[in-house]
Amino acid sequence: MAAPAIHYRVECVDRNAHLFAVTLTIERPAAQQRVALPVWIPGSYLVREFAKNLQQLQASQGRRKRAPQQLDKHSWQIDCAPGKPLVLRYQVCAYDNSVRTAWLDRDRGFFNGTSLCLRVEGQTDGPHAIEVLAPQLLAPGERWSCATALKPAKVDRRGFGSYLAADYDELADSPVEMGMFWSAEFEACGVPHRFVIAGAPASFDGERLIADTRAICETQMRFWHGDKVGKRGGSKPPHDRYVFMLNAVDDGYGGLEHRHSTALICTRRDLPQLAVKKQPEGYTTLLGLISHEYFHTWNVKRLRPAEFARYDYGQENYTHLLWLFEGFTSYYDDLLLRRAGRIDDTGYLRLVNKTINQVLQAPGRLVQSVADASFDAWIKYYRQDEQTANTTISYYTKGALVALCFDLTLRAEGKGSLDEVMRLLWKKSSGGPIDEAAFAAALEAVGGRSFVEEIASWVHSTEELPLADLLRSHGVVALEDPAQRAQELGLRVAEANGSVQVKMVLRGGAAEQAGFSANDEWIGIELGASKGHKAQGWRLGKLDDLALYLGPLKKITALVARDRRLLRLPLTLPGDVTTWRLAAQDPAKLTRWLDPQ
Repeated sequence: MAAPAIHYRVECVDRNAHLFAVTLTIERPAAQQRVALPVWIPGSYLVREFAKNLQQLQASQGRRKRAPQQLDKHSWQIDCAPGKPLVLRYQVCAYDNSVRTAWLDRDRGFFNGTSLCLRVEGQTDGPHAIEVLAPQLLAPGERWSCATALKPAKVDRRGFGSYLAADYDELADSPVEMGMFWSAEFEACGVPHRFVIAGAPASFDGERLIADTRAICETQMRFWHGDKVGKRGGSKPPHDRYVFMLNAVDDGYGGLEHRHSTALICTRRDLPQLAVKKQPEGYTTLLGLISHEYFHTWNVKRLRPAEFARYDYGQENYTHLLWLFEGFTSYYDDLLLRRAGRIDDTGYLRLVNKTINQVLQAPGRLVQSVADASFDAWIKYYRQDEQTANTTISYYTKGALVALCFDLTLRAEGKGSLDEVMRLLWKKSSGGPIDEAAFAAALEAVGGRSFVEEIASWVHSTEELPLADLLRSHGVVALEDPAQRAQELGLRVAEANGSVQVKMVLRGGAAEQAGFSANDEWIGIELGASKGHKAQGWRLGKLDDLALYLGPLKKITALVARDRRLLRLPLTLPGDVTTWRLAAQDPAKLTRWLDPQ
């Protein structure tokens, strides 16, 4: 790698004020050098306007100050003498404790390059260097460390110092974690991995997490590259290192994938606990998140939509293929947990059941195709409101069910599986950009026939998926149970402190027909006189109270408060709304699907 002509120095200038200070040195600037901060981060499809956190931008060449001229919301131009080093200094307010941006306080520092590092226009393809300095004025006994997947150039034993990136894309794709975090290292199929956790409680069982994570990583490497991966004569995985960065908080969940790392956030109660035989239910969810983000190492970070062959950091990057890259990853994250032995068949079916009901209970599936939902991610999925469930469908959940349908169809026809399709896509593209035609060609190559009709029906239309028939052919039956009260009424509510707050009214449901609206407070119910009972009114504390007060009655008057007005809404309970419950009917068939080995 050539000597970097772009160098960043990052300092924790004021942890109480949540301020990073960045010094950017451009060795050979253009006469009118432009710099810009990304408006979004790949993997999270929303324009987040990171430049809103940048302040006090100054520029100089030697002793001569240069005045940056702002061109638009996220870019600047500096008129300067070409060839003479240009130095920019600025601060970034880091107060977003998510995986997408930057955070700094007394206990922890974290940042993505897209939030801190200005792009030097015209020089983004060359090597970049970044120096991360340890914070000053730490309390006695407080010793911070630094973790990142960037390749070290000159770092101390705690990880602070200089790192190298091949280009701006790699710099932007390599988050940095700082603080007094828990850390452990392990190998998976010969590849060194590291897991760091901020905020882990004393009850945290690190050995359990590492054992489970190693099993997930090795299962996925073998999925993509065969049993000899990492061994002599076997294929090599695309990454030679990997870092998991987990922020454990009181309430949170999410992850963001990168080529050699992932940033995760979870509720600390969901971490595995020492001396506990039955781990928290949320621990399986955490393992599913780890599995999901690690699968992205192949599917979306390397094998990716053709539209993402080169990111445009200044605006939205549209694709109709998120159902393939996020949805299929959502299918395999849980399936590979099962193959890694972290859950059993019953646990896996429970997760599939949850996904199916999430899709079937979203009226938006009949309004928008999963391909169009992918394209509209920028304005719908990442900007959810009271009508989201009625107007769109998640490309994660429906995309996972599309993958399920393709997999079970291929297996039922005896010509292969979706596993082989994914591996063929990897091989044909050399782990690079693909389009929908490439996916269709891989399906045909594995399945021995065209799948154009299935793609049109399952991906590009709002037709229902043939889930019940395909599951039955693999030993699983779909039973119908009465829906929970909220789903029966077509509502999504929040219940707290004896109050029922309406969050969403689902299209076509009983609540919509009665006139309910999002943001209503459902205060109580009125019952007309009936045999043996006079007219009554009851305060409603939670939806389950309805069973107590109604008995066999189906028609009531709902009392709601809307914008301080009290309304009486005539409500008829339908009583015929059901939900799916999957059950294994033929365990042998089920096992052949879940664990082909």
